[in-house]
Amino acid sequence: MSLQQIIDRRLSGKNKSVGNRERFLRRHKEQIREAVRRAVDGRGIRDMERGEDVHIPKKDLSEPVFGHGEGGVREVVRPGNTEHVKGDRVGKPRGGQGGGGGSQASDSGEGDDDFVFHLSKEEFMQVFFEDLALPNLARTTLADTPEYKTHRAGYVSDGTPTNLHVVRSMRGALGRRIALGMDKRRELHELEERLALLLKHEDLGKPEVQLALKETEDRIAELKRRIELIPFLDPIDLRFRNRVRVPVPTTRAVMFCLMDVSGSMDESRKDLAKRFFILLYLFLTRHYEKIDVVFIRHHTQAQEVDEQNFFHATETGGTVVSSALVLMEQVIRERYPPSEWNIYGAQASDGDNWHHDSGKCREILANQLLPLCRYFAYVQVAEAEQNLWEEYGKLVEEVPHFAMRKAVEVAQIYPVFRDLFRKEGAKT
Repeated sequence: MSLQQIIDRRLSGKNKSVGNRERFLRRHKEQIREAVRRAVDGRGIRDMERGEDVHIPKKDLSEPVFGHGEGGVREVVRPGNTEHVKGDRVGKPRGGQGGGGGSQASDSGEGDDDFVFHLSKEEFMQVFFEDLALPNLARTTLADTPEYKTHRAGYVSDGTPTNLHVVRSMRGALGRRIALGMDKRRELHELEERLALLLKHEDLGKPEVQLALKETEDRIAELKRRIELIPFLDPIDLRFRNRVRVPVPTTRAVMFCLMDVSGSMDESRKDLAKRFFILLYLFLTRHYEKIDVVFIRHHTQAQEVDEQNFFHATETGGTVVSSALVLMEQVIRERYPPSEWNIYGAQASDGDNWHHDSGKCREILANQLLPLCRYFAYVQVAEAEQNLWEEYGKLVEEVPHFAMRKAVEVAQIYPVFRDLFRKEGAKT
């Protein structure tokens, strides 16, 4: 006797309650969202990707039940007692006197403990980013290494058992059996009629009649044997679903992150800008498998850097914001053709710029970058409206895919981020 080992490769694994857990998360989505918002307000950016304990009031978990209305005559069975006898009338219990015992120490509150459960890291991040998306994302032309999508393309006579089409196979088998046995069944029907006539023949005892009778019976037996030999299902009857891979346009996107590291950006402002870009980076890498992120730091000069230098380098200097915008356009022209890429930009600065440069920034953004971008977001990490804010403000009403917000406190980073990248149609 051979032993067979079955390996369960489903994502749920041995956690058989995963379906119930998903239904519970869907049912109490609003309470979970609120808990995630509260957790984000009290966390550092380094702790963003850990789980969270969620408290749900017990009253929100109650299920509807049927109960008896007031009045009416009912027969019930009561446990034995020493106070009543048969025929006594027993009044209804007064409200608040039933139920189990409990402490009387408090004169207020619900009296029920909250239900507490733990959101895993993946569940926390799913709720954290569930209603966010890159605006205006569109499919572009075929890439050098195109993506493929599988389409059904009729049926074939060879394939894997999982692709077997049972109805189509049985239909073919039935047609084959009808075609192969049609002549035999017609001849068999004629011979059976002839046999019936021979058995009724008045000269049944004559040798020639007996010979004809024997030949007819032998032929009927032979036809029945040949009909039974026709297989019910033959390999040529099998039909399998055929699927072909068709190249489709890919959704390729690039996000440009522009951060001001000039001398006017003190540590608190740089921290706000870094927090915004870390949220953006987590969001992009979690939701999109194929997306490029280009990091650009600038003071008087702009430089494309890697992720480590973007978040941790200490270089500083004066402020010429246009240098970052010019470098962004150069990189787009060299590596990211707009016909093949969805281009996005996010800029963070305190708005303090060399006064002769702010007008130039607006012109570069309006005439060169925004026509290439699907969306561009500007975040100012200072309260005072500097000359750069005033210049950019002239573009908000004219360009629908340009947005600008302020975030001057740590608690404002997350709401501003969600406001800028909210999925179309999502609730605020």
